[in-house]
Amino acid sequence: MFTETLTRPGRLLDLLTGPHGLDRYTELVDRTWIRGQARARVVAVRRTTPRSVTLTLAPNAAFPGFRAGQHVNLSVEIDGRRRTRPYSLANAEGDARLELTVGRHEGGLVSTYLYEHARRGMVVGLDSVAGDFTLPTVAPDRILFVSGGSGITPVMSMLRTLRARGHRGQVTFVHYARCADEACYRGELTALTAAMPNLAVRHGYTRDTRGSQLPGRFGSTDLGRYDAVFACGPAALVDAVRAVYPDAESESFVPPVYAARSSGGSVVFAGSGVAVTDDGRPLLDQAEAAGLRPESGCRMGICFSCTRRKTSGTVRNLISGAVSSADAEDVQLCVSAPVGDVTLDL
Repeated sequence: MFTETLTRPGRLLDLLTGPHGLDRYTELVDRTWIRGQARARVVAVRRTTPRSVTLTLAPNAAFPGFRAGQHVNLSVEIDGRRRTRPYSLANAEGDARLELTVGRHEGGLVSTYLYEHARRGMVVGLDSVAGDFTLPTVAPDRILFVSGGSGITPVMSMLRTLRARGHRGQVTFVHYARCADEACYRGELTALTAAMPNLAVRHGYTRDTRGSQLPGRFGSTDLGRYDAVFACGPAALVDAVRAVYPDAESESFVPPVYAARSSGGSVVFAGSGVAVTDDGRPLLDQAEAAGLRPESGCRMGICFSCTRRKTSGTVRNLISGAVSSADAEDVQLCVSAPVGDVTLDL
């Protein structure tokens, strides 16, 4: 028996220092009892709008914490395959519980799965907390937040953090949704304005405009001047905000469209025995067009789930513009394009 094994001389030391280590055995009891990987148990599920699900998570001790506005890569197993997507955290910095509100997108594998199947007790993976869209340690006096759709989640994290800090400066929050029923956190925002007299919230509805407090799209109303502006949402909204406030901190959750620049070389997917002529698109797009199905997530260089080994050739990072010709290096397929002949272990 297990208890007998522990009482035998030397067996406990063997168990703890064996090939699997302590984590291998503790996770058999509870999948979150593991020191080497950040995981979390879902402790609450709320479906408060027809297109979103809010998860409350209890992370294990391996979770490193985050800054208001950052995102985390969440992993969940679907049909026996681990899928990873980046989601912004909505809770205040330092909270014991994490909160994610996931917008259900048409054709979105993970968002649809979570909306339909997320339940209390399920365990998810957490990895790579990142993002420069963050609230400063010392908040400016006059702040404007603008969000659209599920872009509200990092803004909620910032608002909750400001409340926890006792921020007394002027804060204006403008949120756009398709209709009132799809406006996440509407009830909480009403409560926040009562608790924070310095906070003004305005809702804009772009399809069913009943109850909208903003006419038309962003930019049609003069919102005044601010010391800092934060915008998160679809690319069109972010662009509109930056047209009015060029120095705005911004984040878009829509994958960018990259201009195709064919090198004329060949792309060889060595593990599949497939070769194609480079058409200038990211390697992920070219692999999928060739009938391959590599794992992928954000499609914008955030989640790293599409990382594969390049065994030869040169690639350009479509975000930074950096060119790399080193052999045997890992590249992100979604934001890497060939420069001449490239061979991938895929």
